[in-house]
Amino acid sequence: MVGSLSNRILVLCMALCLLLTGLAGVLLAGATQMRDGLAWVTHSSQVLAAASRTRSHLQEAESGERGFLVTRNQEFAAAFDEATAAARRSARDLVRLTGDNRTQHARAQQILALVSQRIDGLEQVSALTRAGDFDGAQKMVATGKGRNLMELLDSRITDVLNEERSLSSSRTDDVEGRLGYIRWLVLLGTPLTLLAIAFTAIMLIRRIRQPVDAMMTVMGQLGGGERTARIEGAMQSSEFERLASGYNAMADELQAAVADQHDSQERLHAANLELSINTEVLRERGEVIELLGGMAHRMQAARTDEELAAIIRVFAPRVLPDIPGALYAHNNSRNLLVPIAAWGGIDVTSAGFAPDQCWALRRGQSHFVIEQGSDIVCNHVVYESGEEGTHHYHCEPLLAGGEVIGVLYLKGAVDAESRFRLTVLTENIASALVNHRLQRGLREQTIRDPLTALFNRRYMEETLALEIARASRSGSPLSLVMCDVDHFKRFNDEYGHDAGDAVLQAVAVEMRSKFREGDVVCRFGGEEFTIIAPGSSAQVLASRVQAVRQGISELMVQQGGRILGTTTMSFGIATWDEGMDREGSALIKAADAALYRAKRDGRNAVSVDERSETLVA
Repeated sequence: MVGSLSNRILVLCMALCLLLTGLAGVLLAGATQMRDGLAWVTHSSQVLAAASRTRSHLQEAESGERGFLVTRNQEFAAAFDEATAAARRSARDLVRLTGDNRTQHARAQQILALVSQRIDGLEQVSALTRAGDFDGAQKMVATGKGRNLMELLDSRITDVLNEERSLSSSRTDDVEGRLGYIRWLVLLGTPLTLLAIAFTAIMLIRRIRQPVDAMMTVMGQLGGGERTARIEGAMQSSEFERLASGYNAMADELQAAVADQHDSQERLHAANLELSINTEVLRERGEVIELLGGMAHRMQAARTDEELAAIIRVFAPRVLPDIPGALYAHNNSRNLLVPIAAWGGIDVTSAGFAPDQCWALRRGQSHFVIEQGSDIVCNHVVYESGEEGTHHYHCEPLLAGGEVIGVLYLKGAVDAESRFRLTVLTENIASALVNHRLQRGLREQTIRDPLTALFNRRYMEETLALEIARASRSGSPLSLVMCDVDHFKRFNDEYGHDAGDAVLQAVAVEMRSKFREGDVVCRFGGEEFTIIAPGSSAQVLASRVQAVRQGISELMVQQGGRILGTTTMSFGIATWDEGMDREGSALIKAADAALYRAKRDGRNAVSVDERSETLVA
């Protein structure tokens, strides 16, 4: 009777599993013991660290107490309090960590008691010092009791450290011994396991190779055209017997199917023709998807509206060839669809149109007119073309989460195959517009101060470096204003920080309204502000700053229904020259020095840096 190959494999695998399980069990036991040893080594390290910390913190407490006694500086008193608290914690940790060792635990308790005694003495000296009795404190120190306690404590700590180092050394030796045991077990067990696996593999190969060779021979004959070739002879297992029987049955069916080969070929030819058509369609769609992928990558990388428009003008005609069009984006603040890109020779007005002038946006779906009178013509199409009977156009809405993003206008009919291109194109453009809007919002958040809505210091530093480079190339003047609110602390102290915020916001509004559109107004930090003025010298800028100073002095700031009163600001102006660095630090220092002079000369003033030596009152 032919045996089962599965049973043989099962027996061999069970033997291998038992071998591997035994080896794994031995390794696991060794690893567990080594882990316990490592845990004890770690425990010893913790005990050593706790003892050392106790000594160190107590020494810090003595230093803080002596510094306080000598200098009367409260910072030493604070350091003393922190050190004594840390010393008590470290001593308690030492007691807790030595709970497993009776001898060490007794020493740790002695150390805790000595630490408490020494700290009590130090606190008595500190209390006399705090009370102003410095002579009494010095007399208490001169008794030498504290020094005796420290010597006794140092002796006890040294005993603990020596004992624990001895324990740590023995535990480390034990771990190394277990590690050597595991190493030898791996070195011997691995070759034995590999030999067992190799023996098992050889046994299986011998049982499999003979029937496989017989079957491969018959398969080669059948592949060579000998339709009557069959597998004969005894196999080495019941599985191969069933496989041979199944193969012979398949060969019989194949021989019977040859008679129907001609009909199958005809059907296959028809299927191939249909597949070729579908393949061509898929190829074209794949090219469109690849093209749109490149378009999407570029749109995601666009940083400005002009870059986004340029990308759309390049790729949209390639996705929808021979169909002119235009892309309108929704401007939330104006509630208008404004053109951002056009292609194919279409001329669009920059004024845009309202969302209700497009039927695609009203309905939330495609709207198109393929011939005159077939559907309602959008008002914006009539307005753009000037023809009441406009036809052959298509409007595709761009929506995201129910929100209007824009509309794609195409001048011409969109056939069935181009509908796929149009759908994918609109999805990509809508996603890009949403991403572009989010990037622009995030950019605003990173460069704006949240309280005053002015540019923040980071943006100021970047802009100043760029403006210095531009001034260096063009030779045009560049000036910087440093200013801050006079007596700002008074508002916070008298009315609270909310009042201070209200003052800063009112001052920011006034500066935005008074400075030029090209001037960059920034919040430098706290109540300080910085204004970058390209194209202006310090003398020219001084009159403009005077107007700002006057406007701020006339402000009457209110907050929470109460009048906070008037506020004033001081200003310092400096102009960049070639002798300064290109990063702007020297220019900032010059303007800051001028601001300091304005403060020194009475505040509520405008001062030009010392090169001009002019104070504009």
